[in-house]
Amino acid sequence: MRALNRTYLHRQLLLERHSMPALEAVRHLIALQAQEPNWPYLGLWTRLRDFRLDELTELMDGRQAMRTTLIRTTQHLVAADDLRWLRPTVQRVLGRTSLTPYFTGALQGIDVDELVDAARELLDGEVMTRKELGALLGERYPGRDERLLAATAELILPMYHPCCTWGRWGTRPGQTVALVGEMRAPDVRRMVERYLAAYGPATVMDVQAWSGLTKLREVMDEMPLKRSGTLYDLPDMPEISPDVPAPVRFLPAFDNLVLAHKDRTRIISDADRKRVIHGAGMVRPTFLVDGFVHGMWAIKGKALRVLPFRPMPDEDEVYGEATRLADFLGLAKVELT
Repeated sequence: MRALNRTYLHRQLLLERHSMPALEAVRHLIALQAQEPNWPYLGLWTRLRDFRLDELTELMDGRQAMRTTLIRTTQHLVAADDLRWLRPTVQRVLGRTSLTPYFTGALQGIDVDELVDAARELLDGEVMTRKELGALLGERYPGRDERLLAATAELILPMYHPCCTWGRWGTRPGQTVALVGEMRAPDVRRMVERYLAAYGPATVMDVQAWSGLTKLREVMDEMPLKRSGTLYDLPDMPEISPDVPAPVRFLPAFDNLVLAHKDRTRIISDADRKRVIHGAGMVRPTFLVDGFVHGMWAIKGKALRVLPFRPMPDEDEVYGEATRLADFLGLAKVELT
């Protein structure tokens, strides 16, 4: 398990901080969870040396990186050139969501293709809030839930969110949407290769848990992958020794490190997972000690509170990394509880 853990941390850029540009890191990780605006910045800070807030903001302002509804129908930050093939690849997952009773009950009798065409026409060359889009769609479909009209259109029509740069903890009100533009063909094999490069080695069920797609075994069996038991990997990818030290790392809420596998024990115990991932879709920010989730952290006023699950073997190293994070966030102090 420790060899798998160290290999995973290596591919996640967490055994050492790297000097690569932020866009290259986003591409390597495929997509960063971005339910709230600030978290992707933290995901890059913990992986990159000398990362600056404005580096990612400039990428988003310049549409080189986009926040969008994507993997598992959740918000992710992704490189624009990857979005154009990855969104079509996972589109059937988003389409499946649009067919759940939550949506279909409110859209009964509406031709969804016509709804999507209407949304495309309204958004052509425009940026507007979801509420504004819903109101305009509501004029065409009076008496319907405007919020669900806009949400259904976003599940089927690729949109991105121009407003979600650094500056807020929590969901930002007045979420803006705009059209992504031309899409490319789906590419499941490319998705699997990219996943294994950042999250492997992995089982078929792991890839399916991360992507939301199903029936990938036949695809992966036909690819030139190496296998060890149930684990698949890219040829010639290095395996890292279990003896390699793993530094303390603080992770943002929702980080894919703890979400990207069906079996997550390579990074977090089942007992700790229940503390970190709980109701209402929340995945709390965590920190790693010796390569595994050791506790959570939170911002309370001007302090960064560190909440370990058990005694820490090296409290000084945890405090030092927490202090660096507090400095990055502009917080006044660190509290170890």
